[in-house]
Amino acid sequence: MSTPKVEIYTKAFCGFCHRAKRLLDEKGVDYIEHDISMGGPKREEMLQRRPNARTVPQIFIDDKAIGGSDDLAGLERDGKLDALLGL
Repeated sequence: MSTPKVEIYTKAFCGFCHRAKRLLDEKGVDYIEHDISMGGPKREEMLQRRPNARTVPQIFIDDKAIGGSDDLAGLERDGKLDALLGL
């Protein structure tokens, strides 16, 4: 099984972003972080990928929108996150 591509759009000083990254770090998952604190092309990219996203983090696993920190934690709580991460 190949390792899924995990991407997370974040902003500086975001507690929810920190919580989501900590969960991924605890699982030993490599991820690509896109800091959109100052807006720019990565913020526009995030909005193209998830048009109604107004908060961060926004998490994508293999280009599938997972949602935010609470959504990621919910997947973990339900025992579904490891399968998405190939663990």
